[in-house]
Amino acid sequence: MNRALPVVRLRVPTDEDALSWHRVFDDPDVMEFHGGRSAELSAYEELTARQRRHDAEHGFCLWTMLDRDDRVIGFTGAQPWPQQWGPEGEIEIGWRLGREHWGQGYATAAAQMTLERVRAAGVPGVVAMVDARNARSIAVTERLGMRLAEVFTVPESQREGRCYRLAW
Repeated sequence: MNRALPVVRLRVPTDEDALSWHRVFDDPDVMEFHGGRSAELSAYEELTARQRRHDAEHGFCLWTMLDRDDRVIGFTGAQPWPQQWGPEGEIEIGWRLGREHWGQGYATAAAQMTLERVRAAGVPGVVAMVDARNARSIAVTERLGMRLAEVFTVPESQREGRCYRLAW
């Protein structure tokens, strides 16, 4: 039986969201597959500013994810794959969620909204790059209908990374 997904809202990140992202992601469990610890606040300030520019130029970005009470609980969205390896030139979707919100369907609900928005922006398909040990994110890709396409050794960590694809 499929349960109903929670109410989630996406917005283009504000200046204030940099602090919220820093606070929500300052948890070793959240950052386990993203370097192990939260970035400095200045990195989130730069990231939110870059996402505002990206949304203005392309119609999509990493959006701030809000729960039904308008609390910042993470981000989800899409952007060009930034590395010189892997799916160069393709649009990657991704999500990061505060620990207290895991297991409630927020990542899936927000990722589904992301797919609708990038499709509306004319993107022909997306990839999701996931650490092979990240069972929760792999489950989200599967719920979205994505399929494993390639396996990589991530240069920075020498760990296995998986590329999931979805075209429409």
